[in-house]
Amino acid sequence: MSMVNVEYINPFIGAAQKLLKDVCQLETKLQKPYLKEAVYEGDVLVIIIGITGDIKGQVILSFNVSTACMIASKMMMGMSVDDLNDMARSAISELSNMILGNAATLLSQKGLVIDITPPSVCLGKDINISVSNSKNICVPLKFDDDSIFEINISIVEK
Repeated sequence: MSMVNVEYINPFIGAAQKLLKDVCQLETKLQKPYLKEAVYEGDVLVIIIGITGDIKGQVILSFNVSTACMIASKMMMGMSVDDLNDMARSAISELSNMILGNAATLLSQKGLVIDITPPSVCLGKDINISVSNSKNICVPLKFDDDSIFEINISIVEK
């Protein structure tokens, strides 16, 4: 397994923090990144987006169900979201697309060209995802209510 080049991590963090603030009016505090197995415990929503091009791999955005409901509610102008129905999952999926699209733009400014796959949405309990080409770097973003939004980055250069 190869290690993720740290210069590729910041565009994902910056894009996530910017869009969570601009779209959802949510401030986040960057927590210490760490290596993590791609195991997501409890009732979770996991969004998987593949990356191809000058770098390849995947980015996995994960949050517990209550955090996902809060984010979906913010995206839907404060509408109450008590469960992750089709509309709520669609809102979170669109936010994920925006985050990865912005990260792709930031990476292109560094001379890297990438494409992203449509998001795969996984909702369930205790999800385990196989990450084969690189170590998985988890970058937690903490909200004011202490809930966590995780950006899991598993990419390598071609």
